[in-house]
Amino acid sequence: MTTKETRLVLGMLAFASFVPLSMVYDEAITIPRALRNATARVSISSTSCSVTCGLGFKMEETCEVGPSGKRKDCIKRKLECLTNWICGIRHFTVLEGKPFELRCLTTREIGSQTQSLSYSWRLARGIITTDDALFMPFKTPSFIIKLSPAEEYDSGTYRCDVQLIQTYKLVKRVYFGLRVIPGRLVDLNFDKSLTVEQALVNEDKNQQNISNTPVQEKRESWRRRAAIVFAIGIGSGILGGILLYTFLYCLLKMCGGQDQEDE
Repeated sequence: MTTKETRLVLGMLAFASFVPLSMVYDEAITIPRALRNATARVSISSTSCSVTCGLGFKMEETCEVGPSGKRKDCIKRKLECLTNWICGIRHFTVLEGKPFELRCLTTREIGSQTQSLSYSWRLARGIITTDDALFMPFKTPSFIIKLSPAEEYDSGTYRCDVQLIQTYKLVKRVYFGLRVIPGRLVDLNFDKSLTVEQALVNEDKNQQNISNTPVQEKRESWRRRAAIVFAIGIGSGILGGILLYTFLYCLLKMCGGQDQEDE
């Protein structure tokens, strides 16, 4: 028999064995009486994991569900969750001589479960890579690497692996690409990096700013003087009005007194 004929025969035999089984399952299934009154604890709702990678936590609500579908004895509890144990690479650039630290765990992951975790660091010195064959062991007892201060020799890729102590299960792997720039190579003098044309344009702008500064100062001084004159004018007007009212009041009072004496 050829290969095609053999495959055809095997397929017919498999179909023939499947037909009786399908006919049996089409019949009514009788559920035992003991199972009709049984209850089961079922997960009703659950939140998403607290972190996108590494070991996190989620809140889950479970309830006992009976044959009628009624829920009872609902319990909310905090459970560990692991969405993805590979967290990718994070890039950092540091100036030489500045303190810097790398953290394998975030503030959300640090808690009572931290004591049940083990940490191991590896380093690929001088390059930024995720090729695990290029990493060498880097001894540190904690999940934090402190560089005080950071030196050019510290540049490279640091890899942190987090495992459960009891099962040695890998729950997180994260890479840190660190670049340490020497201070002598960093020059923040803007004028030195300009071309001749850019320097001329920048000089013209500076002269315009210098020439505009006295004009703005003059405008502000004139505004202040105008405000002072306006305030003095308002005060003088109010004072003059009060004096004029007092003078007229006294004059009318004196005239009224003389009229009474003449009568």
